[in-house]
Amino acid sequence: CLIAACTMVIATELCALSEYRIYPGNGKLFIRRDGKPVMLGSSKAYSLTVQRKKPSKLVWTQVWRRLNKKGLSEATLKKRTRKSTKVQRAVVGASLEEIRKKASQKSDFRTAQRDAALKEAKAKAKAAKAKAKKSNKGPAASTHVKTPKFTKRANRGMTQR
Repeated sequence: CLIAACTMVIATELCALSEYRIYPGNGKLFIRRDGKPVMLGSSKAYSLTVQRKKPSKLVWTQVWRRLNKKGLSEATLKKRTRKSTKVQRAVVGASLEEIRKKASQKSDFRTAQRDAALKEAKAKAKAAKAKAKKSNKGPAASTHVKTPKFTKRANRGMTQR
């Protein structure tokens, strides 16, 4: 056996709290109440386990470092996110061809169309208002009923409810 090629393999355990390696001759074997053996690397780990401290709350443990993404190697590069491609779909009121046609139109043409539609809507509203005025002297005339004003004098001698 060559000196460079031969390396001695040492059986190591992992600390149940900190997840550090425990070499032979070190650490404590703690038997839990349910009978499960728990290997702890140091008196600090033992003490914290007996106190029922969570390893995820202790900053120096591997669990905390994993949860908070500390010490990750540069070998694991961030995954590249692909940019999503936009796909045009037909809307309930209009087909794809109509949408494309509108998009290709000039903005001046669209504003002129909008103005014409507004004028038409205003004219319709004006005509409807004039018609309502002719039929019963305005739409509010029939619905409004005059009620007497509440005054303190009118309420004298009566209890207010």
